[in-house]
Amino acid sequence: MPLDEAFVADCPYGPGGLLIDELLELDEDAGRVVVRMPAHADLPLTREQRAHPVRHPRHVSGGLMVHMTGMVGFVHAYFVLGLRHSAGWIGYGGRIYDARFLSLATMDAPLILEGTATKVRRRQKQIFARYAFRFTQEDREVYVSEQAAMWMRVDPDAEETP
Repeated sequence: MPLDEAFVADCPYGPGGLLIDELLELDEDAGRVVVRMPAHADLPLTREQRAHPVRHPRHVSGGLMVHMTGMVGFVHAYFVLGLRHSAGWIGYGGRIYDARFLSLATMDAPLILEGTATKVRRRQKQIFARYAFRFTQEDREVYVSEQAAMWMRVDPDAEETP
C-alpha cells in the first residue's frame, strides 16, 4: 500500500532521507513491518560513488543500509507502537549487536526491508526496542542485523499521542 500522508508528514526525515515508497506488510501482533525501497543511482552516498564495473560496481551504500534500519524502526514505532514525532517522540539507534553485509545491493531492483521487534520495554517517556532486520533484493539477502533503539518523549509540551 502507498505510504500514508500523515506518516510521511510525521517522519523526522524528508523524502530524501525516508527513501521508502510503499508499506508492504504490517503485522502488529508480531511487531513486524515490511517496506519497499527503490534502488537507483541518485540515492544518498550512492550518487557519490566513483563506480567502476569491476573494481567498484555501483551499489546501495552500507552506510545507507544502516540508516534504513532507522527508517524501518520509525515505521515500526509509528504503526505498531503508535508513537508520533509530532507528539514529542524520537528514536535513536543505541547499539548494533550484529550486522552482516551479505551481497551488494545493485541498481537492478527495489530492496525489501523487513524489521521485527524482538523485545520491547515500555516506560512512560521511554521505549527500548530490539530489532531483527532483514533486507533482500530479488529474494537474495543483502543485509541482516540485530540492533537496539531507544524511543524517547523529548517534548512533553507536544500534542499527546492517542
